[in-house]
Amino acid sequence: MAPDELAPMKEQVYVDPRPAEYFDRFHAYARRHEPDWLYTFVRVVSYPYCRLVFRLRARNRENVPDQGPVILAPNHFSAMDHWFVGILLRRRVRFMAKSQLFNGRVLEFILSHAGAFPVRRGRRDEESITTALRILRDGGVLVIYPEGGRSRSGQIGEVGARRGIGRLALESGAPVVPVAIHGSERARNWRRLQFPAVTVAYGEPIDFGHQPGAGPQRQQRVADEVLAAVRELHDSLSGQGEHQAERERHKARA
Repeated sequence: MAPDELAPMKEQVYVDPRPAEYFDRFHAYARRHEPDWLYTFVRVVSYPYCRLVFRLRARNRENVPDQGPVILAPNHFSAMDHWFVGILLRRRVRFMAKSQLFNGRVLEFILSHAGAFPVRRGRRDEESITTALRILRDGGVLVIYPEGGRSRSGQIGEVGARRGIGRLALESGAPVVPVAIHGSERARNWRRLQFPAVTVAYGEPIDFGHQPGAGPQRQQRVADEVLAAVRELHDSLSGQGEHQAERERHKARA
């Protein structure tokens, strides 16, 4: 889909003016608590919507380990990706969410109890790294988008891989599962009554080893390798989607 066919996104706000200390309580909670009943509630309520409206399907879920730490690395086109990547998995996933979302008691309560924790984008946020490593050390499932934020164009590689995912993989030693979410770029066209079919594919885990002393260059190479795996997986789904569309056109002509 051409970029001009996508609904425009609001301008990204990267700098949160609130002091770092404001978010200490959310990190403290995330380090001590697993997602609770609210995670299950949101999942149960959202499941019919995702399955029926977006015809959500998952491929190769068995590539996500049943236990132990793992990093899920999906592409990011839509705000719905948080649901798409985790709702069909048996394990509960944790999210690194931009700090601007932690705004207001109700939303802060929902995010915290559903397993999310804040990251102050545009800053060197060591607290978010510490929280992420704690979750992985405790055997959790962490979702982190390699590019850091949503793609405005609906294309992978718009801004390139952020080094953070490489750092987390090397410092934790957790395997990284590349994830391709296909079709979600049009999910933001809901005001145009466009509800695309979405497929999520989980690639084979990549083990980069435990290298806590790795420098920035090594971290960036790992991040680039993860993003390349995500792109390759997404391209394979795109090709299958084109073949399916051609079969449907041929059937209609017949």
